[in-house]
Order: sequence, then structure tokens, then C-alpha cells
Amino acid sequence: MSKRFIIYTVEDVAIHKTASSCWVSRRGKVYDVTSFLHDHPGGDDYILKYAGQDIDEVMKDKNEHDHSDSAYEMLEEYVIGRLGTGATTVSDDWEATDDFHPDDTDEAQDYEKNQFLDLRKPLLRQVWEANWSKAYYLQQVHQPRHLAEPARFFGPDILEFNTRTVWYVVPLFWGPIATYLFFRSALQWTNLLPAFMVQPMLPWKALSLIPTISYGKTLACFFVGNLIWTLLEYLFHRFLFHIDYLLPDHPAFLTLHFLMHGVHHYLPMDRNNQAAACDAPGIILHASVTHDAPRPPVVPSGNGQWHHLRSLHLLLHHTRLPAYLREMKKYHLAHHYKNFDLGFGVTSKIWDIVFNTLLPV
Repeated sequence: MSKRFIIYTVEDVAIHKTASSCWVSRRGKVYDVTSFLHDHPGGDDYILKYAGQDIDEVMKDKNEHDHSDSAYEMLEEYVIGRLGTGATTVSDDWEATDDFHPDDTDEAQDYEKNQFLDLRKPLLRQVWEANWSKAYYLQQVHQPRHLAEPARFFGPDILEFNTRTVWYVVPLFWGPIATYLFFRSALQWTNLLPAFMVQPMLPWKALSLIPTISYGKTLACFFVGNLIWTLLEYLFHRFLFHIDYLLPDHPAFLTLHFLMHGVHHYLPMDRNNQAAACDAPGIILHASVTHDAPRPPVVPSGNGQWHHLRSLHLLLHHTRLPAYLREMKKYHLAHHYKNFDLGFGVTSKIWDIVFNTLLPV
């Protein structure tokens, strides 16, 4: 069989059960027999009776319909792919523990069994050149693997270097920027702000001129921004990162999904690939700093919370935490290992409760 033939799931085959699109499977291979329906000696009704199903036992049953060796040889002309494994690690009976640590994946055995991604090689090119159906991709990417060392994204070292970030780089880099935005927002309650490029150091030079009430207003807006962020976090996670079922079945979109969130479900305990130093929100942040118009203090709150989420998210996967965060860690790990269609809140469960997606842990 050609290595470019697509890997399908049983569900992929099952939906093709009409005269206009008739698929069957046998011994791990998938066949599109639509064009053969009218040529079948037993009539098309006989094939349609088993459309979307495995036909191995039926073809061997002489009481149903006797098949010669040439029939089996002819069937091979219609092969279009193979069935992937249905093995899973995500399970409804998974239980969160304070000392949870998954077993390491045997890379060679995993690839031989699933024919998905070879964890011994750079991942990104494999996804781009993949020969899976969307259904098989989603089935596999939501079954977590674990490696002792971070998986490699790119072949060239210079590209790979930019995919790895230890957690503390995020607050060290973005913390001062969020703080600057906070004081700049506080100052705008008192004075009209000049353009950033005109007086970039203005907030620091004018701290003594900012009245207490301006700090109070800014803090109030900051906490409102935090609440808004928990909602945005939920919406992004549920409707953007988990756009699984609306995802077009095309390698470009599967690659985009893998980069955006799929890799995190595939390797949820990978320390260094969970926090990239540069990202799209950074561009938005830069624009919010340099734009001349005043902005509400929810901007530093939003920027601060975004990067706080990224640091906290990594901590939820890898460290011992205080009681509340320990509970959120169990909750978030359950999203990965128990049911990825529930439990979208990372910093809070509140919107899971509101929108009925709470995940029992």
C-alpha cells in the first residue's frame, strides 16, 4: 500500500454508506467501492447492505455470497487507505492525584502501533505532510503522550531554540510592560497623555502627581479586567482552541490546529514548549502601548492576565501549589486526561458552571 494513503477511523468509514459514496473496510484497509456497485455480480443492494462496515466475515461466509480469489484481488483496486488504531489513554475513570506523573511513552512502539507522529523526529513537518483524516488526527492528538525530554518541533537548531521557554521568562519579560501600562492608565485619569514616542518615560516621572483616587479607579478597572479575562479565557479555549469539529479536513488547517493547541493536548506535560517568548498578544500589547489614544485600565489587566495565564498554566502542569491552585491543577489535568470536551476554565471554574461545561473531578 502506498504510504500516502490516508489513515482513517472507523467513524470515517461509517458515514460513507450510500450509493453516492460507499466505503467498506477489511483487515485494516479502507475501500471506496462506489464505482463498483453496478458491476457487482450480486447487485448493488448486497454491497449497500454492508456499506460503512467491515466486510471480512461477510466475504468469507459462503451462505451469504461466495467469493473467488479474483474477487479479493479485484477489491484491492479500490483501496484508498487504512484504519488507524482506536487505542485511547483519555478515560472517564481517570482520577487526579497530587503527585500525578504519567509514564513515559515508548516512541518507537507508539509510532509502530498508531502510525501518527514519530516522537523521535521533528514534529511540525510530519503534521504538514501527514496522511491522516481529520477524525484520525483529532482522535490521536487528544491522547496524551509523555517524554522525559521536550519533543522537537523543527529540524534546524536556530528554529528549535525559539520554541522553548522556561516559565519565568514570561513574567520577567512581560511583567514590566504590564506594570508600565498600569501606571500609564492611572495617569490618564488626571492628565491627557502625549504620544508614547513623544514622552515614553512620562508615567515614571509623574508618579508623585497621580492622586490616590486615580489609583483607586485604576485598581477597580484592573479587577473588572480580571473578571472579563476569565470569560475571554473560557471563550478562547472552548471556541477557538477547541474548534475541533468545525476544522476543515486539510493539512494546512490541521497544522494550524496543532500549533495553536493540538500539540499541548498531545504532549501536555512538556515543560519547555508551553510558553513561547513571542506571540500574537505581544503584537497587540505593543500596539496598545504605542497608540496615541487613551485606553481604559482594563488593557494592562488584560495583558497582565494573558501572561499570568501562560505562567500559571505551566505551573498547573508541573509544580506543587497552594490549595486553590492545587484544585485547579487537578481540574485542568482532568480536561487533558478525562474529558477534553469539558472543563475549559484554567484560572477559574466560574464560566464552566455558567455554561454547563463543568467537569466532575
